[in-house]
Amino acid sequence: MAEALWTSDEIAAATGGKLAGKPFAATGVSIDTRTLEPGDLFVALGGVRDGHEFVEQALAKGAVGALASQPVSGSAVIVPDVLPALERLGAAARDRAPKARRGAVTGSVGKTSVTQAVLAGLTLAGRAHSSVKSYNNHIGVPLTLARMPRDTERAVFEIGMNHADEIRPLTRLVRPQAVVVTTVGPVHVENFAEGETGVAKAKAEVFEGLEPGGVAVLNADDRWFGLLKDAALAVGAEIRTFGHGEACDARLIDFQGPSLGKAGDHAVVQARFHGKGLDFPILQTGFHWGLNSMAVLLMLEALDVDLGDGLAALGSFEPLEGRGAEQTVRLAGGGFTLIDESYNANPISMASAIATLGARQAPGRKIVALTDMLELGEEARGFHAALAEPLAAAKVDLVFLAGPLMKSLWDALPPTRRGGYAETAAELAPLVVRAAEPGDVMMVKGSNGSKAGAIAAALAALDARVGEAG
Repeated sequence: MAEALWTSDEIAAATGGKLAGKPFAATGVSIDTRTLEPGDLFVALGGVRDGHEFVEQALAKGAVGALASQPVSGSAVIVPDVLPALERLGAAARDRAPKARRGAVTGSVGKTSVTQAVLAGLTLAGRAHSSVKSYNNHIGVPLTLARMPRDTERAVFEIGMNHADEIRPLTRLVRPQAVVVTTVGPVHVENFAEGETGVAKAKAEVFEGLEPGGVAVLNADDRWFGLLKDAALAVGAEIRTFGHGEACDARLIDFQGPSLGKAGDHAVVQARFHGKGLDFPILQTGFHWGLNSMAVLLMLEALDVDLGDGLAALGSFEPLEGRGAEQTVRLAGGGFTLIDESYNANPISMASAIATLGARQAPGRKIVALTDMLELGEEARGFHAALAEPLAAAKVDLVFLAGPLMKSLWDALPPTRRGGYAETAAELAPLVVRAAEPGDVMMVKGSNGSKAGAIAAALAALDARVGEAG
């Protein structure tokens, strides 16, 4: 039987609530009946649907009790307000593991991938804990803390935001010993009166939760490095830097991508780590992983992980679904390579993904299918049209586009590069599918809200059809 994560008495003590019904012991914490596991505590949060409506369903699926603000069937710890109670439960989890080293990751690009790569290193070093998926908001962060076992040695938390003043309470809840800001760019700028300056200031909130003597890992190549460094120094942080400059603690010298289709071939990162030469292989193919790997190694060092474990983690860390994962899709006359970047997109990540594609060696054509980048404010159409330049530099053969904002890019493309345009991803998908030929490299990228994933799924499904026919 799994060890109890929380007893009902501990939950009541942490939240200030009162037990109704029989005492219980929970082995996990859940906010969603669709992913709930037997033995979980079900947290009845409000939202579009009131979580209290799902308590009976949660109990039927094996929940041992609930955290609720009104009487429910079964055992429950009753509190005045569920979300603040979840935050207090997270704080209690943090405080009962005083020796655990905690890290936090934020930034406009690469938060989830860097967080999970750091986790891979933490796991090699001992008992580790982290966010699942992109649980990085006002619910996901306290939930991740509340799920942290009491014997955790190291943990890393992803912290995101859409507006100012959202990171501040989350980093103060986590109280990390080390934080990293991957990069700052024009993401969510429509929510900031100061534009990208406002985004940078919001990211700098992450330093306010740093424990005394904590480490701030910063991208020295970033245009907002000075603002971030000043904010980190203002709270007494120790600064460690990554980038291309000679003064960086982790200096990227070169990133050499793998040869397309060559079995077992890795990308290779050439770097200097605290002045010492370091060459190592990684499974990631995107150019941005050169700098990402520098950030990961510095974060792992700050969390007391041996360099050897960090390199081993990077050498085996595979691209996440929708964030650069690759597969060979079979067609009748041979296969093509699908690069799935459909989870999210902004001008920085778009340019990086396109440049990475341009550097690949391919027997066939290089084709991209792009959907709208969202939350870019008044300059959105300009950001989309500007992608014509990196597409030309990468010598992409065909460009398929979906969405009203991508129409600006369509108009900026030469006729020879235009593959097809549609208002929606669903309408574009059949056009992209029909274009696929053996030997092609096809990359799909766009914001999650503009449904780029539907195009990637349609291309991947071609493989299943060939399998059925065979």
